[in-house]
Amino acid sequence: MEGINGKNIQVVAISIGGGSFEIQDIDGFEVKICGDFYEVYLFNSSKETTLEELKSMFPQSKSIVESFNSDRRLINIKFSKEVSDETIKKLKGIASFDELIITKPVLPIVAGNESELPFTSVASLLEFAEKENLDLGALGLIYEQCQSGLEDSAVIDRMKNLVSIIENSIKTGLEGTTYEDRILPQQSHLINSAKKQNKILQNSIINQIIANVSAIMESKSAMEVVVANPTAGSCGVVGGVLKAVADDINATHDELIKAYFATGIIGVYFAMGPGFSAEEHGCQVECGASAGMAAAGIVQLFGGTARQGVDAASMAIQNMIGLVCDPIADRVEAPCLGKNVSAAVNALSSATMSCAGYKALIPLNEVIETVSSVSKQMPTCVKCTGKGGLAMTKTACAIKEKLTLKNTIVTT
Repeated sequence: MEGINGKNIQVVAISIGGGSFEIQDIDGFEVKICGDFYEVYLFNSSKETTLEELKSMFPQSKSIVESFNSDRRLINIKFSKEVSDETIKKLKGIASFDELIITKPVLPIVAGNESELPFTSVASLLEFAEKENLDLGALGLIYEQCQSGLEDSAVIDRMKNLVSIIENSIKTGLEGTTYEDRILPQQSHLINSAKKQNKILQNSIINQIIANVSAIMESKSAMEVVVANPTAGSCGVVGGVLKAVADDINATHDELIKAYFATGIIGVYFAMGPGFSAEEHGCQVECGASAGMAAAGIVQLFGGTARQGVDAASMAIQNMIGLVCDPIADRVEAPCLGKNVSAAVNALSSATMSCAGYKALIPLNEVIETVSSVSKQMPTCVKCTGKGGLAMTKTACAIKEKLTLKNTIVTT
């Protein structure tokens, strides 16, 4: 990588899902950087200054670690507040080093400002919900407050901004998008066209779900701004189905925002489990996770309880355990679009079943654990490698070859 000052560094990073990545190595030094702290890097720092001394000098730091590359040393200090001039002056006064680099967080919430949560496990969340008579949306808001250190209004404003981006991606997609290097053309407009011609069911919410999900996916494939909720590959599910349901029942904007907080808390428990990387677990952690999140959000829109929301999430994820990730031509378009649509409809049916009184049978935490265990039984070829499933069909290989040839001609 080359910086704006012309300096080159070598970085090793991995995708951790949801549009996020973790830097694990800088110029041979082992690090762990997720973009959620203000950070200081002292390269080739003198070994005379110990970590204990640094920790006593900077008690406000959240982490101080060292890494070695041959006889060279790197000290990495993480802060939850912006690094002050006083701190920089202090660093320069107590340690000799070749280079000092300071970076700012790129994530919207800075780590290190957390407060204690009133619940941890799914069971304790439900117990707290019943004790305090809270729905899942309220619990999601409490979680975000505790994690961010922000006030109610600030957290809600941030969620409103995300929802605005999601709904704009639907609008953009429906208006029509184009992009040279993609497989599928615009298709989201076809649903309304078919409806007008009486080719499909009339007054079916499924129609709008398909159109919305398709619109978001098309915006994503056209490099428009989308919210990776929980991942880019499954970004159409939550936004597509929540807007369709909210519009159908005439939910207020505040009710929709609360539904998104309900989706978020389910995503939290999924993140604590397998996470969202299809490279590790297949599409069950992308469309599977998004289906569970969306199901909980729909229950919130329906006015359901926290337990009903959690049960709906459990049912939705159960239906997608073992789902493979086999993108055609290494593009996140097909069969991803169909899986997003299926996940969205699955979310609606699961929420409907839960609110009607159907039993989830298997608790959410056990379902999430099962996703992890099933992942270990799945071959690597069906985990976003392009070496298994539909990606290896004759037609898919021909599509990939055609796109590769096209891009080769363009670059030359």
